[in-house]
This record gives sequence, C-alpha cells and structure tokens, in this order.
Amino acid sequence: MFTTACQEQLLPGETLQQKWDFAQAAGYGAIELRGKGDFHFRDRLPELRRALADGVVMPTVCVEMRHFLGAFDEELRRDAVAQMKSQLSVIAELGGRGAMTPASYGMFSRRLPPFEPPRSEEEDREVLLAGLTELGEHAAREGVALFLEPLNRYEDHMVNRLGQAVELIRQTGLDSVRVGIDSYHMNIEEADPPAAILEAAPYIGHAQVSDSNRFQPGAGHLDWPAWLGALEAAGYEGELAVECRLTGDPEEAVRSITPFLSRAAA
Repeated sequence: MFTTACQEQLLPGETLQQKWDFAQAAGYGAIELRGKGDFHFRDRLPELRRALADGVVMPTVCVEMRHFLGAFDEELRRDAVAQMKSQLSVIAELGGRGAMTPASYGMFSRRLPPFEPPRSEEEDREVLLAGLTELGEHAAREGVALFLEPLNRYEDHMVNRLGQAVELIRQTGLDSVRVGIDSYHMNIEEADPPAAILEAAPYIGHAQVSDSNRFQPGAGHLDWPAWLGALEAAGYEGELAVECRLTGDPEEAVRSITPFLSRAAA
C-alpha cells in the first residue's frame, strides 16, 4: 500500500505541526512542501527544522515559482536553476527525497495563438538538457533527486508526456533526475495512462494525484484502480502526493482522499 502525502496548503492549521496532527488523523503519512521563488523556501529553514525536530515527515517539495528552467529568457533560466538548487539542498537537509519541477508553466502553448514558440524544438531540448544536467549533478551531490513533471499541452509546450521526460532523462545520463508523474496531466496527455506508467517505470521517482477535473481523487472520472495498479506493478515505492483543488467542505474533502485511494488500490 502506498504512503499518501498531502500538500501543505490543503491542510488546516497555522503551523506545520498543526497541519501534521490533522494529516495523521486523516490517514496521511507525510506532508509535501511548496517551494516558492525568491529563495522563500530557504528562508523557511528555521521553521522547517523545528517541524522536523517535532516529527513532521516532509519527503518532497513541489515548486511554486513564476519561471522555470525552460524559460525563454537566459536570466530567468539562471534564476530558476539557482532557486531549484537551493530547494534541493533544503529538502536534503530535511532528510527528504527530492524536489519536483516542470520544464515551464504558463509560458507558451502550441494550442493557443500565436501557435509557434520563439525557440525551435532543438533549442528547447538544448536548454532543458543544460538545466536538467546542472540540477541533476547538484541533486546527486546532495543525495536527493530532481523530479521532472510533464504538464498538459495548455500549460507547457515542451514536456507533456512521460515518454518525452524519459527521453530527456536518458540524455542526461543521471540517475538523480527522475520523472515526476501527475495523474491530472496524464489524463489529458496519455492515450493509455497505465501503459505509460509501465513503460516509464524505471524512471519514475515521484507521483502526484488529483482527479480528471483537478479536484480531489474520487471527485472525477479517472480510472483509479487501473492507474494505481500500474504504479504498483511499476514497483513505485514513493509517496502519492495529493495536489488538487477541493470541492465540497475542504476538511471533509481532504479526509476523504486516503480512504478512497485505499479502496481503489485494494
């Protein structure tokens, strides 16, 4: 059975310790942190160290930044890489597994005008490989992993499917760069999500879950038994990190997720 983690912003409470009390009572085994830009995550270290000392389990961080390693502007790319290095170092200090980032978010979509990005596919690949290699080498030194998350075609034009992420990871040649899968984006982009999981199995390092409509698992039409069954068959041993919007009473929605996933995985 998978360990389920809940992203911190979904949990009630003023402190991580209060959030952790709620999470444990709701059946979660970990909290996934959010890493904002401007080195905000690094600046939280005193808070995070206190939470760690109080037993809060925080294995992963998911970025919440305005620009990412695939940005068109070189200065923004350099800043994004610096931010991610910092987040990898912080999660390593907390004894965590790694940090998750997309190639970009909201920067460009081939599905919307003007349809053609200002950079060629080959140039995209060169930029991404350079950033992933630099970050992967830093992650390896810290003893953690970088999780590259494919996003749907309306949110990113470069890495949409697991196979595309795997191809980039293979080219880096680094075991410290893995695929971070997200059930919502897979629901849009993968013709057969369970088959995509099995094909990418050796490269999957992290998994985030929400339903087909981006609400909590159980609120949409995703085939959870098939999705979770494929992840188990792939040998995945990390957390299922809940990243979603909530419909209905927020606290009841958060409480509903762990029993729903347990039933679906049974």
